[in-house]
Amino acid sequence: MKRIVITLVLLLATLGGLQAQKFAFVDTEYILNKIPAYRTAQQQLEGYSKQYAHEVDAAYSAIQQKVKTFQSESVLLTPDMRQKRQQEIVADEQKAKDLQQKYFGREGLLMKKQEELLKPIQDQVFKAVKELAADEGYAAIFDVASSASILYSSARYDKSDDVLAKMGY
Repeated sequence: MKRIVITLVLLLATLGGLQAQKFAFVDTEYILNKIPAYRTAQQQLEGYSKQYAHEVDAAYSAIQQKVKTFQSESVLLTPDMRQKRQQEIVADEQKAKDLQQKYFGREGLLMKKQEELLKPIQDQVFKAVKELAADEGYAAIFDVASSASILYSSARYDKSDDVLAKMGY
């Protein structure tokens, strides 16, 4: 284990030309929550999500009602009528699943709205981070909001407020 650590340190020293590299971190979650346009976009997405969920729930409720009706009337129906109603229920279930996929799937409307509303703001943050890194000579800036591999970070090296300032917030 010691050998690996020593080899790694020597390799980094050699690659870095024995220069001290500057590192910092930002918390993109903190930054985004300080941007009013981001909060507005999040609220809009929440509204879309509730609207879409309501439509999907209504479709599934209608199916449940059809199933209950079918169960209560099935003894009175002919075999052909029973089969037809069962096929209608199966078709309605497929329509509800398709609707759910249309709204909440990977290529769904909610994902498209999220891309439309949040990506420009996230791009601004990324641009500001890149500018900060270039201006102050950082070799790397880590994101503590999305990286579970950073176990500790001193607030002294947190550049989140600098990014916000660079963006005008």
